[in-house]
Amino acid sequence: MKVGVVGGGIAGALLALRLRREHGAEVEVFTLGPSTSDASGVSGGLVRGYERDPDASRLAALGLAELRDSPELLEWTGYRETGSVYLLPPDAGPPDLTAVRELLPGSAEVVDAAEAARRYGFAGGDGATAVVERHAGFLSPAGLRERALDWLARHGATVRESRVERVGADTVAAGGTEHRYDAVVVAAGAWTGGLAPGRWRTKQIQFGVYRVELPGLAVFVDDVTGLFGRPWAPGEFLLGLGCDRWDVDPERVEVDTAHAEDVTAAVLRRFGVRPEPVRAVASCDGYGPPGGLRLRVEGGVRTFAGGSGGSVKTVLAASRVAARQLAA
Repeated sequence: MKVGVVGGGIAGALLALRLRREHGAEVEVFTLGPSTSDASGVSGGLVRGYERDPDASRLAALGLAELRDSPELLEWTGYRETGSVYLLPPDAGPPDLTAVRELLPGSAEVVDAAEAARRYGFAGGDGATAVVERHAGFLSPAGLRERALDWLARHGATVRESRVERVGADTVAAGGTEHRYDAVVVAAGAWTGGLAPGRWRTKQIQFGVYRVELPGLAVFVDDVTGLFGRPWAPGEFLLGLGCDRWDVDPERVEVDTAHAEDVTAAVLRRFGVRPEPVRAVASCDGYGPPGGLRLRVEGGVRTFAGGSGGSVKTVLAASRVAARQLAA
């Protein structure tokens, strides 16, 4: 089976890796080359087993279990296990920890708002509960992507640095040449909508590095305010908020300074300290139909996209599922 994969971010690179390594497929990957500004290059790399959607949680827990059990993946990703805190809104209901408890036994517990405030400094917990995981942390999506593409290039796959002009069910036009395959998959993140039919949109993602002390806290997501973060360096945290800038051009993303100021205000309200900004970075990711990162077919064109800013947590397991479906 010969497969053309359009996109060299973590989704495309991991799908191609699974196809080549686990199914022996002949694989060609089209990428724009090394990038530090796409979603894989800009992502904060937060990983944990719990997600509010049970299906996404199972994929995240499967991927994290594989990562922790693989010396190769630990090296490729630079994974750091720091633990994670996920603060839930008061109306969220009891968290479903089925997948986490099955696949990462002993990792997760649920604490109330008072305990979350005592342990981690969340001021005004708003009656929320928190999912606390021991087996969680952060990794380098860019490192994972680069090492996967390197493995492919050394093990019989072709990695082409070429801009793709158009795709069909079994064709890719790039660099003035049409390439034919048994199957083509568009896994181009924010660029997917420009190549494949379907309900694809782009949305800006942004975070900053701040000088701030947050004692007792490592990786966290505050689903009440939208604030998230992780340690960056001694005395510094990577911090961000969910962004509402839709339909941005992935080639022309700029830092939203007002949004960066909102992060400062949110940290002050939640933790009672004012962070000092060091720098901010921005990119964008592809958002698609419900269901997250998975293989889809529309208008005869296959896609492996729709991670909606969260692909780093689910890509290890989702790429294995998608490769199996393609090879069937």
